[in-house]
Amino acid sequence: MSRVRPRAVTALAIAVAAVSGTVTAAGAADTEGVRADIRADVNRDGAVDVSGGSDVAGKTTWSSRRGAIFLPNIGDKQRRCKTRTPDGRWLSNARLEACNDAQGNVVRAPEYLAPLRTVPVDDVSDAATGGLQLVGAGKSKVRLFLKRGDTWSYVTAGTRVTAAELRAGLHLGLDGRDVIREDWDGRVTVKFTVTDGDRTATDEVTLRAAPVLTQHHLQRAERALVVDGNRDDPNQRKFAREFAKEVRKAGITKPTYKFKDGSDIWAQDFIEPGYVSMPGPGGKPRVLRVMMRSAQMDRAAGKQVFELRGPGVGVVQVNKGKYDQINSTGNLETIPPYAHNGKSYPAGRIITGRHGSRLPAHTAFLKAQQAQDPLVLDTGWLGIGHVDEFVQFLPADTPRGWKIGIADPEGTLALLRKAQRDGHGHTKVFSIPRSYADGRIPTIDQALSDRKLLKDNAYAARKIKENLALLKRETGVTDAEIVKIPAMFERFGFPGQGEPSDGAPKLGAYHPGAINGVVLAPDKHLAPKQWGPVVAGKDILAEAVTKAYAKVGMRVRYLDDWRTHHVGGGEVHCGTNTIRAVGTAWWSSSK
Repeated sequence: MSRVRPRAVTALAIAVAAVSGTVTAAGAADTEGVRADIRADVNRDGAVDVSGGSDVAGKTTWSSRRGAIFLPNIGDKQRRCKTRTPDGRWLSNARLEACNDAQGNVVRAPEYLAPLRTVPVDDVSDAATGGLQLVGAGKSKVRLFLKRGDTWSYVTAGTRVTAAELRAGLHLGLDGRDVIREDWDGRVTVKFTVTDGDRTATDEVTLRAAPVLTQHHLQRAERALVVDGNRDDPNQRKFAREFAKEVRKAGITKPTYKFKDGSDIWAQDFIEPGYVSMPGPGGKPRVLRVMMRSAQMDRAAGKQVFELRGPGVGVVQVNKGKYDQINSTGNLETIPPYAHNGKSYPAGRIITGRHGSRLPAHTAFLKAQQAQDPLVLDTGWLGIGHVDEFVQFLPADTPRGWKIGIADPEGTLALLRKAQRDGHGHTKVFSIPRSYADGRIPTIDQALSDRKLLKDNAYAARKIKENLALLKRETGVTDAEIVKIPAMFERFGFPGQGEPSDGAPKLGAYHPGAINGVVLAPDKHLAPKQWGPVVAGKDILAEAVTKAYAKVGMRVRYLDDWRTHHVGGGEVHCGTNTIRAVGTAWWSSSK
């Protein structure tokens, strides 16, 4: 028998629906005695409010301040996803990416479902039914589940909700099958319908997928990554062992993860650790790590990234791009959080480098996340062409919380000229062992009389100043927030790179680039061993580097990478990586 609802209560239901913006005046006349009200965590407090109104206003829209968030559920909780065939061959790129916890229509990791609930519908007959529908361009990219008892049931167009379930209120969960990409802005709408005889009411709530975010140096390093050397490469194996020791000395307790493909030693370049997160219970973000493979689908070492997949860890491919240096993830770094000129980046902002007019293949994917709007620098003047070769962001005890570290060729030449004036012009400009040398080692006098070297460093200084000017305009950083890190450059060509538009030569680090090191802790920097001129028993270049980092309270330790990375155009940073703490509430943006 139908229950009769007093008109005063019906009027209240219509008023609440009107506030949510989901019931028209005409619809209200047809819904007397029946209502539909679906809610999600619109105010981002980690819970869904069905007894009050905190999750009502704005629930059908999405902005930086309000709107429910869900996660792409792409981890591998049960470690069921394989990476190789039974005979040891790698699976294809497509098969590697296809396997994750969102594969199919089964809930494997319910802790990453975004909660939705319906307000209990008291006054419906026993014949009343409810329905659920996904609306919008992203409907095929998400999954909706209804919890019945202890079981999550996949919602389809044919799913029917009983009157008893409507009276109790529904518990729902939603996740993504994939991350946000260029063809989808991450938004999806869930429509809830209640039908009782000839009376029908509908309501909707909109959610958006959490963007894939990159890490920055204000987040503490929790684990380090490096490539182990092949058996016939003792130098790389030694480098990996020594790096792991330095990681432990820096207070990082998790064992350093070692990739096994020693033919590609550039751990910074084929993986970019990232994450997605949404509000969780008690205000603590619910985080799923997302390891991004570089946009180099023909780079075999990138497949190793899928070996990191597991509980709470997913892997994503950009699925475009070739093994071109511009697409390496050493050409992708992150400015720590800041606000400037009315724009806010609470999770930091990406920097990446163009080569002439060419952009990295990952640029569009990162821009599609709508959170860390990539700032494009000019790296085409470098032989490798990565942003990590000349700029770095350093934790600092300032109101901003960080400073910019920038390579300083002019200061380094001034250091050599002072040594020359002090009578040390005959000192070798490199203090490397003879076994490291490829030809004769020049003296300070010879280096300072090398017109080509001086011209190339003048060019490097000009390009660095141009990039720094852009960074200052975009971030508001002042000269007092710039730390000049000693560095020099020399001609360094890389096959297939081409020439800059101005016809200038390509450049690389002359001495091992200290700025191309690793921030292991807020007060600890691991730099490549400098092998600079030794005067009175001390490496004057290393001393200058140590003093530069001391300006932001960082102590420097040095690791020899000459034979492993420096001669190949990279340094310690290029050959390693870090996974950092990720508890940032990116959704607090005012952008």
